[in-house]
Amino acid sequence: MNPHDTAPVPPPGCPAHGSGARVPLHGPEFAADPQAYYEYLRHYGAAAPVELAPGVEATLVTDYAAALQLLQDSGTFRKDARRWRAFNEGKISPDSPVAPLLAYRPNCMFADGADHLRLRQAVTDSMARVDTRRLSRSTEQISGYLISQFAARGSADLLGDYAKQLPLFVFNELFGCPADIGDRVLFGISGMFDGVNAEKATAVLFQAAGELVALKRRKPGDDVTSWLMRHEAGLDDEEMVHQIALLLGAGAEPLRNLLGNTLHRLLTHERYAREGGLIDEALDDTLWENPPMANYAPHYPAADTELAGHQLQAGDLVLVSFAAANTGPALTASRQAGSNRAHLAWSAGPHACPSKEPARHITVTAVEHLLNELPDVELAVPEDSLTWRPGPFNRALATLPARFTPVRPARRAEPGQAAAAAEREQTANAARPAEHKGMWSQFLNWLTR
Repeated sequence: MNPHDTAPVPPPGCPAHGSGARVPLHGPEFAADPQAYYEYLRHYGAAAPVELAPGVEATLVTDYAAALQLLQDSGTFRKDARRWRAFNEGKISPDSPVAPLLAYRPNCMFADGADHLRLRQAVTDSMARVDTRRLSRSTEQISGYLISQFAARGSADLLGDYAKQLPLFVFNELFGCPADIGDRVLFGISGMFDGVNAEKATAVLFQAAGELVALKRRKPGDDVTSWLMRHEAGLDDEEMVHQIALLLGAGAEPLRNLLGNTLHRLLTHERYAREGGLIDEALDDTLWENPPMANYAPHYPAADTELAGHQLQAGDLVLVSFAAANTGPALTASRQAGSNRAHLAWSAGPHACPSKEPARHITVTAVEHLLNELPDVELAVPEDSLTWRPGPFNRALATLPARFTPVRPARRAEPGQAAAAAEREQTANAARPAEHKGMWSQFLNWLTR
């Protein structure tokens, strides 16, 4: 576009040509080139009218300063999705593809005021107890297991075979999931985010979370579930189930995307390979330019208000585009000045991600271990042939095909909590028919071979 043109030009495939038309954030065109859409949306100012799915309208904040204002003003902008006017008026179908991530649940993400403070403190305090040495050990054990499943082939889909599985396994270990419950947690989370029978998958996840809570009531352990249960906030069983489901689901899916997007960056930018030792920098660059949750942080004005010159009505759905805010012109100078972690990928304000340090640690450890085990790993297809999963919220590849010199990793017995837990599980798990054992059961068996 000519820099002197005053009229915005919609990106290819975008139907937002008429006055008042909303820009769709769904479909393959948006997934293929979201930055073209963000550039177009900036012509509306700090916020723009978008469509998240057919018939689901929202206002998307694309400006960094306006996003910070919204995220930090919990008095004007509320999180309780029961305020969503369009949903309350019946304009949004409960089976809309975006409903599972927007509909109200009684957890800290959808709470305001004293309820939020109480639930959030319990979550934050419990996650803060995670020991980094234990986290490194578990991540390395799980990484070793996953790599052992494909290393001899000389090829792998680093999304499906590695990045998608590793966060689920790590969270299962952190939350103290036994084999049977862990298998169903993996099934539930994968189905919810992949859109494969999402209703059934959601039910499976919540049933598994309920059984985990009941188990830890009877037999607490040294895990996040037990710490959350023993917190002075005194969560009841329903509150426990919803916080556990939130932490498992909202933790695993963005972490999967972060790991995949960081690996993608390392495999497609020669600078990192040439200079070496730049995993942390590649991770930061990914959080800036390709954050795992591109557009989210749903908020609702408590009353009619104005945000950066845009009029909003009470109950309007307002989202933050972390991807657009991070890559806006105003942020260029900040990054050049060396402020490499001022991005909004972890959100900000009272609802900022409570697990960013564990997520960062898991990602760096998992990438380092993969590159150490497969030092010549490279992209197996042209970069421009890669496809991205459609949807308004996540930024995630569909696949990441890679090739490397085949290796046969040696099986090493490593001490640690995951191995000890596997020992306790082995006897009971061995009695289950092999065809009924899920991925978590197989991993626990592998640890004790």
